[in-house]
Amino acid sequence: MGRVIALCCLLLNCLGNSLLAEPIKIGLSYPRTGNYKAEGLELHRGALMAVAAINNSGGLLGRPVQLLTRNSASRAQTARSNIERFARQDAQMVFGGATSEEAIASGKRARELGLVYFATLSYANEVTGREGHRYLFRESNSALMSARVLGEYLGWNMPRQRYHYIIVDDTWGRSIESELRVTTGSQDRARHGRSALPSPVALRRHYLEALNKAAASDAEILVLALLGEDLLHSMRLAHSLGLHKRMQIIVPHLSKSIVQQAGPKVMQGVIGTESWTWKVPTQEDSPAGQAFVDDYIRLYQEYPDSAAASAYGIVQQWADAVRRSASLNNEKLIRALEDHRYSLLKGPQQWRAFDHQNVQSIYAVRVKSRDQIMQDPLKQDYFEIIHQMSGEAAALNHDDWQQERGEELELQ
Repeated sequence: MGRVIALCCLLLNCLGNSLLAEPIKIGLSYPRTGNYKAEGLELHRGALMAVAAINNSGGLLGRPVQLLTRNSASRAQTARSNIERFARQDAQMVFGGATSEEAIASGKRARELGLVYFATLSYANEVTGREGHRYLFRESNSALMSARVLGEYLGWNMPRQRYHYIIVDDTWGRSIESELRVTTGSQDRARHGRSALPSPVALRRHYLEALNKAAASDAEILVLALLGEDLLHSMRLAHSLGLHKRMQIIVPHLSKSIVQQAGPKVMQGVIGTESWTWKVPTQEDSPAGQAFVDDYIRLYQEYPDSAAASAYGIVQQWADAVRRSASLNNEKLIRALEDHRYSLLKGPQQWRAFDHQNVQSIYAVRVKSRDQIMQDPLKQDYFEIIHQMSGEAAALNHDDWQQERGEELELQ
């Protein structure tokens, strides 16, 4: 009996030490306000779920994980300051962002402070191209990956069409326009027109001027290379002008939040891309992905978006690298991540070594009709997958990446 009591005391003491251990801190910089606050909410939810799952499984290295958060408002300078604040709070890893400018600024400051930074919703090629470095990893797909899956689908199903582009005049907007023009053969700007909205703030008159220019063109396909509230306002105005009746509208990066805010009637038939939808785990036979979907529905009575999946995957993958390297040393973690292949919420993925781009399948999707959506129990089954491309086929290859980098042929 004495041995049993002693053993119980020892176990309780170990458990108590684990519960009282200094937490391992990670920092999420995300937009709680501003143009991308809806996407920011998804990022926060996904991160919270990942931290809870890790801690419920015993934590990392015998310590709990603690999530620190700060509002970036989608501003690059604010995001950079957030990284500095996280460093002063002894964060071991930082992640987040809803624009490419945020990712680039945050990544640079993280490198200066010796922290690994994971970019979430940052799609410009430059993030893992010209601006890439050893301390930056991107989970989201690049503009090129979106353009390639869209270009292939449109080339097969809507060939020889006239395009008109409306972009936001920032790093991602210019990047996706350039890539989509190449993949759709719409490089001739005399035939395939464009308008650029000012960044970071566009007014109603800017949206109307751009859409009226599109309406006056002979375009059959209207590309709205916009995100967040810029896209929301433009979609509502495009619908009120009746552009959806004579043009196929393309939104390179769709999200659950945009359909929710604009409404299924406004978004019906719009084509775009997603790196993940809540139906992908079933399609690709991913038990972990399905468990994530089920847990998200239980917690929030909604289907998760790709933003939530991105944040969840990043935290879980960083934790996996900590376990595999048995260390919090960032140099060891970088080596553990590079060329690591895994499956988590979908089919196979890889953190590529030469550019730190996450290589994964990319999907072309179309927004369902309102009648179809209303038949769903949660009335949120917005997307049907209409085309799919492997990450290897969609991503920039090594030779082209080196060509883009110029003299710096390896990450520094």
